[in-house]
Amino acid sequence: MDAAWIALALSLKVAGWATAVNLVLGTAAGYGLARWRRFPGRELLDAILTLPMVLPPTVLGYYLLVLLGRRGPIGQWLDTHLGIQLIFTWQGAVIAAALVSFPLVMKSARAGFEGVDRQLEQAGRVLGLGPWALFFRVSLPLAWRGVLAGLLLAFARALGEFGATLMVAGSIPGQTQTLSIAIFEAVQAGQDGSASLLVGLTSLTCVAVLLAAGRLQPSRSAA
Repeated sequence: MDAAWIALALSLKVAGWATAVNLVLGTAAGYGLARWRRFPGRELLDAILTLPMVLPPTVLGYYLLVLLGRRGPIGQWLDTHLGIQLIFTWQGAVIAAALVSFPLVMKSARAGFEGVDRQLEQAGRVLGLGPWALFFRVSLPLAWRGVLAGLLLAFARALGEFGATLMVAGSIPGQTQTLSIAIFEAVQAGQDGSASLLVGLTSLTCVAVLLAAGRLQPSRSAA
């Protein structure tokens, strides 16, 4: 029982940090794609940013190992200059979960910002609002439902991430063993009771998040 709650707490921690990262990166990417529609290479950039949604998680995990490992360009620099190692740590699990769930935030944020009336933003410019003020006082308040719905979906996706997390962070009980990995280990060990408990915790948490995300979708009857 204690191991299950420890795995749940670690999963919530990893998913929470991954969602916080995507709040910044995913929202920024969605806003950029929604507003700058005619720059060269836009379709290619959109495809690259959407790749984590369609690539197998193990492929993403391999890319992260190549980049963040001790011999990788990023991992070697972090280890040499800052003494930071991300492989087999919960921070590495956060990076894996953030990468996998990133497209969900980006796509939802993009749809939300594309739904904002451009005349309202133009009115803000006429009134003297700068780019940052325009974003936080006009664009984001009008698109917040789409952004928040994407964040909730990304949280649920990060909570259930398995393949990339296992490759980057491994399965260290109490340190990197999230709910999905703990379920796999329990099934492999024939611990059906623990596996059932972990599956129930994961399912209930994800259902609660999805219900919350569903309530944020615009009502069709409001037209």
